[in-house]
Amino acid sequence: MTPPVFSHGSLRLYLLSLLEEAPKHGYELIQALEARFGGTYSPSAGTIYPRLSKLEEEGLVTKTTQGRKTVYEITDAGRLELQRRESELRDIENEVTDSVRRLADEVRQGVNQALKSLRADLASAARESKEHAKPASGQYTQAGPDQDAQVQSRFALREAELALNEFRQQLRSELRAVAAKGELTDAAVGRLRAELARLRADVLQVIHR
Repeated sequence: MTPPVFSHGSLRLYLLSLLEEAPKHGYELIQALEARFGGTYSPSAGTIYPRLSKLEEEGLVTKTTQGRKTVYEITDAGRLELQRRESELRDIENEVTDSVRRLADEVRQGVNQALKSLRADLASAARESKEHAKPASGQYTQAGPDQDAQVQSRFALREAELALNEFRQQLRSELRAVAAKGELTDAAVGRLRAELARLRADVLQVIHR
């Protein structure tokens, strides 16, 4: 069983420290946490909002409505709470660092499992190729070129999907980290769309040669 990212009560204090940096609405807090964990951990709204409500009940944060968003802001009592529990907050930061390492290890293990699965698929496909090449009399004949091409294409597809998933995860993590800092602009997203469209066109040219 995977151990929790935060020990009991630590997440509330950590949320308070994030609000000390600047007022934030719930989704911004989720993004900030995900950025701190390099995309390896993303808390649900059901995890964040009850803790924010508790902080509000204790007078450590206040909330205001801005359009359709509820923005939370630390109070003077909240700042005093952070000062009082400064050493505890440092321990939480160490916990976060340890959790990031642990979650990164789990991601690496997942990638290794995917590679093992790929090797198993390759071995299975190779066995299938031999079986299809075997006539009813039990004597072997060579597999046809179309069949060999299909087997190789399956291998290539699996490798391409792994590469695409890795690219998506890395880019998503970088985007969320930039967004958490408030530095992701509409212009940057527009440029991203254009670059991805150009990249897709280039890839299609390569695979259809």
